[in-house]
Amino acid sequence: MADESDITGTTPRRRPKPDVLEIGGRRLKPSTLMMGHGFDPALSEGSLKPPIFLTSTFVFENAAAGKRHFEGVTGKRPGGAEGLIYSRFNGPDQEILEDRLSVWEDAEDALSFSSGMSAIATLLLAFVQPGDVVVHSGPLYAATETLIARILGRFGVSWLDFPAGATEAEIADTVERAKAMGRVPLIYLESPANPTNALVDVQAVARVRDAAFPADARPPIAIDNTFLGPLWHHPLRHGADLSVYSLTKYAGGHSDLVAGGITGSKELINQIRMLRNTIGTITDPNTAWMLLRSLETLELRMTRAGENADRICRFLKDHPKVESVGYLGFLEEEGGDPRQADIYRRHCTGAGSTFSLYLKGGEKEAFAFLDALKIAHLAVSLGGTETLASAPAAMTHLSVPDERKQALGITDNLVRVSIGVEDAEDLIADFDQALKAV
Repeated sequence: MADESDITGTTPRRRPKPDVLEIGGRRLKPSTLMMGHGFDPALSEGSLKPPIFLTSTFVFENAAAGKRHFEGVTGKRPGGAEGLIYSRFNGPDQEILEDRLSVWEDAEDALSFSSGMSAIATLLLAFVQPGDVVVHSGPLYAATETLIARILGRFGVSWLDFPAGATEAEIADTVERAKAMGRVPLIYLESPANPTNALVDVQAVARVRDAAFPADARPPIAIDNTFLGPLWHHPLRHGADLSVYSLTKYAGGHSDLVAGGITGSKELINQIRMLRNTIGTITDPNTAWMLLRSLETLELRMTRAGENADRICRFLKDHPKVESVGYLGFLEEEGGDPRQADIYRRHCTGAGSTFSLYLKGGEKEAFAFLDALKIAHLAVSLGGTETLASAPAAMTHLSVPDERKQALGITDNLVRVSIGVEDAEDLIADFDQALKAV
């Protein structure tokens, strides 16, 4: 998170007073800072909550101020715009949102985007050039794989990947092979992987990167932290440089908006900001305002959903019609994958509420289960207040070639489940009756 001088040194129309970041030497927790960080009610007629600033452009105090603001936007002066210019670049709601996003991971800076995929696309376009080789973990969200392999592939970009649970030696081998093919501009991770829930050893990736490249030519490590972040996983503490989010999911949390975010160092965020300014992938004011609402209850919602998921997964684990449950909370128990358990102990503070459920059978059994659900909704997405379930092989990952799906464990009997905040016993009853229909 930016220090107090940074926080009060920009956009003075919005926040001339220093934020309260600590009391009596105690640093305030993110759940407390979500209630007012980055906003001064005195600037908005005493409004307790930030208004929605529905304007396309902002009036400069004078011509010199306009020039100074544009120097920041165009990169003539580092640090971004010093004031408000135009809603493709910045706005009060978006800037308050970005301040609060950075708090959760103690990041220097953050950016918000119109969707998770626009965040990922802007990130990739900011660093990748024709002829480059992107190294990434696998599996990734299907649209991310499509963007890297098919869209960037049209411009001469290639890729190499390693399995999400790869050892340090396997990661190093992949990086060395990629270096032999061309420049490596970025190492892109997703942990837990969508939809298998496999964890990536971020610390091992960072060690491999640091050993393989000179200090002045190290590619940034970016990670999609949607499944566990920002509550249960803080990858910036483990060696990642950029943490990427579909804010549609847990941050938004009500299945009523689409947005994305990136947190990280000021240096890297400024490079991404320059491209966002050009192509206009910023969040709109209304969505930013809705996210500010949602962040106030993020810890409460994620905690309740996590508690529910633990109870439901324990019910499912020994059910005769269930082949296995890919739930992180089981990793440290008897029979868990020792490699994954080790990553979980070092990286995670909670098991999350999204998991992979493998039924005995195939697509027929998965579809029968999904069609029989009464409380849980058959829908793609995750991290909302309601429980959702889907069949990744036939839905979100349908575009992934069959042989790659099989290699990554995205099988026809896999059901991805995102647990919400309903009553846990009601959800167990729903899953029980649905399994009887299989």
